[in-house]
Amino acid sequence: MDSKSSGSGEGVGGEVEYSTTNNQVEGVDESDSVKTDGSYIYSIGNGRVVIADVRSPDAMQKVAEIPQDETFFPTQLFLHKKTLIVFGDKHVPYDYSDTSGSSEKMMMPFNSSTNVRFYDIQDAKSPKLIREIGSEGYLNGARKKENMLYFVTNVASYFRMSTEQDDLELRPYIYDSEEGDKASPLSYSDLSILPGTLDATYSVITAMDLNNPKESQITTKGYLGSSHSLYMSKEALYLTAPIYMSTSTEGNNASIDMMWNPQESNTEIYKFSLDGTNVKFVSSGEVTGSLLNQFSMDEHDGYFRIVTTKGFAWNEETPSENNLFILDSGMNQVGSIEGLAKGERIYSARFMGDKAYMVTFKETDPLFVMDVSNPTSPKVLGELKIPGFSNYLHPLDENHLIGFGYDTFSRDVGNGQTAIMTGGMKVSLFDVSDFANPLEKDVETIGGQGTFSPLQYDHKALFQHRKNNLFGFPITVYQEGKGGYGEYAGQGAVVYEVTAEKGIQEVGNLIKEKNPQRPYEEWEKSIQRMIYVGDVLYTISMEEIRSYDLKTFKEIGVVSY
Repeated sequence: MDSKSSGSGEGVGGEVEYSTTNNQVEGVDESDSVKTDGSYIYSIGNGRVVIADVRSPDAMQKVAEIPQDETFFPTQLFLHKKTLIVFGDKHVPYDYSDTSGSSEKMMMPFNSSTNVRFYDIQDAKSPKLIREIGSEGYLNGARKKENMLYFVTNVASYFRMSTEQDDLELRPYIYDSEEGDKASPLSYSDLSILPGTLDATYSVITAMDLNNPKESQITTKGYLGSSHSLYMSKEALYLTAPIYMSTSTEGNNASIDMMWNPQESNTEIYKFSLDGTNVKFVSSGEVTGSLLNQFSMDEHDGYFRIVTTKGFAWNEETPSENNLFILDSGMNQVGSIEGLAKGERIYSARFMGDKAYMVTFKETDPLFVMDVSNPTSPKVLGELKIPGFSNYLHPLDENHLIGFGYDTFSRDVGNGQTAIMTGGMKVSLFDVSDFANPLEKDVETIGGQGTFSPLQYDHKALFQHRKNNLFGFPITVYQEGKGGYGEYAGQGAVVYEVTAEKGIQEVGNLIKEKNPQRPYEEWEKSIQRMIYVGDVLYTISMEEIRSYDLKTFKEIGVVSY
């Protein structure tokens, strides 16, 4: 996505375009470790929140580092106008008091608080903390839609049940600096039980209007029932939870099996409507199998679509299979495709309007193209089998997808056995204009076994400049060494021009060869994110920002911090 800024413009002048986070849903922003407003880069790295002035790419400056106390570890950022929003893990004992006035402090390392700090950045050189809120539990996900902030935490309150307390408090705790300096339990009126739940875990949903973060009202509701993955459209929030099933049926063997063996699961889906700070539970539904991640879900024209894997790929007696389900607004199943790619599991998925794409893998990479235009009668239109697999699918246009994943090869492991191994990182351009016959139109492979990129597991690591058809990502490269295994070769980033006409063309190679004095990757200098402001590309690592000319990819400047 692209955005525009009209700031002071020193070094860039006037209105300048800049990149934003690679979000799943247009209009729904996701938290990230790096954000920019076109003049400054705000980044989190190694527990630090740093602000850098990038208006002069050849003379970048670190202008502020926001101090954090030892109990708070920053993890994610949002920008909203002149407010910097910092999410972090807070590890401090809460004060649990009984009615008699006695108190006991209890540290729960498994159940820390997710706190959010709001900073006024009218003067980016001097950010001011204006408010801090918190919700007990670990962060499931955070989203921002226009002026509204939503985030969800999971609270395993049953950890408290092991303590000896006369008056045990099991409600989730919340915190607001505007209400005092102590956390307090949610009121009973703000607690509900999700239908069908058997889990003693709370899902806590917080909503806040960001137009006046110092004074705006905050709404927090707790729902007894766990949540695993989060998907949010412009109209609704969806939480999913696994429903585990024992593979044993005989008496005590069932409970033993649940403790020690991998468990099959179905997926419960909970739907919440969004109306400003009013978050309301609407309905729930259950589908067969487990889902991979947020891209396994989508909402379109009032219908919810989800892909799942049933069973385990390694189980030859009852091989896995993959499914697509479509549910209506009341979370009732209206259509499905079941039993795809037996013996394989889903590695990536993407919904694009009336089409759904899914990659499964065991020895080859089937790309399935599915027609979901008729919710009651979805159909598989085509299938492409190629070596390797894609961990992330990204739309190029209506008829083309870019796949990011790994090449694969077979290796003799002795005793007449072979194993499928991952090779170099693979970038594929898929042509799906003929839905019945999808094609891998072009492919680029980087490095050998051991090569990796954060893009393999984090879609926010993708750099894109839509106007110039540029796509890039950080990468650490390994090449074949002694014994046929990977040997570290260098780290940095690559940029490609990707078009339907020309395919995948490398235009920028920012990989720095390994330092002979340091034969292993330098973690502190590994690139985490890439963004652009105007005609300048910036790479951000834990300890530095580098700037490059976006046309020639020649280095312009560097700032260390």
